[in-house]
Amino acid sequence: MAEAQTVRVERDDHVATIVLARPDAMNAQTRASRRELIAALRVLSRDGGVRAVVLTGEGRAFCAGQDLKEAGALDDVATTVRETYTPIVELLTGMDKPVIAAINGAAAGAGMSFALACDLRVIADDAFLMMAFSNIGLVPDSGGSWFLPRMVGPARAFEIAASGRRVGAAEALSLGLVQRVVARERVVAEAQEWAMELAARPPLALAWTKRMMRQALTTDIGTALECEAQLQASAVATDDHREGVAAFLEKRPPAFEGR
Repeated sequence: MAEAQTVRVERDDHVATIVLARPDAMNAQTRASRRELIAALRVLSRDGGVRAVVLTGEGRAFCAGQDLKEAGALDDVATTVRETYTPIVELLTGMDKPVIAAINGAAAGAGMSFALACDLRVIADDAFLMMAFSNIGLVPDSGGSWFLPRMVGPARAFEIAASGRRVGAAEALSLGLVQRVVARERVVAEAQEWAMELAARPPLALAWTKRMMRQALTTDIGTALECEAQLQASAVATDDHREGVAAFLEKRPPAFEGR
């Protein structure tokens, strides 16, 4: 019997929505589900017709992290992390298009790390984030140790990780971990509408802006300034720049084509 599909991809014009589809297990990750997620992200990263991506979960959870019921889940864990969790984070952060997490419920362990790896986050008002690793004697992975201190500072990041506590939607918003809080029934639609707005923006400019801001987290000011100069030279030569200027002067909405 074929394995059940654990990742579903839905398309609406230039927006793709990735749905983690193991609702009975709170979308906890298995070897099979991670392989499917990696494959979906690779396809979307190469698809020029997709300008923005939404990542969400089916049912009552966003993602509960590793499925601890899976046989041998933590055998040779270093290889597992390197080969199946790390590529997910690299694809989310490296994709040349914005990715929005629609956090419809619990985002725990690697599930929280996946959410933080996205560029933007919308959370349901009754959902929560949880760096749950310490609750089972583990350390953060899937980028959790990198994203969290950069977002909230090292002391607060350590407190959240060490305690393994829940960070509710209101606190997550106040800490800057998420950008919008909405009712649960609205969270996916809100993220998709936001993605539609971003998809109407100049794709190359957004791709380069994402790349610059990611790189700037680990470079000095001089390197960042030179990167700005080089990419601005590329941007000014695009059709999208010319269209943006023309639309501004003609007082009409721009129609960006990603060229």
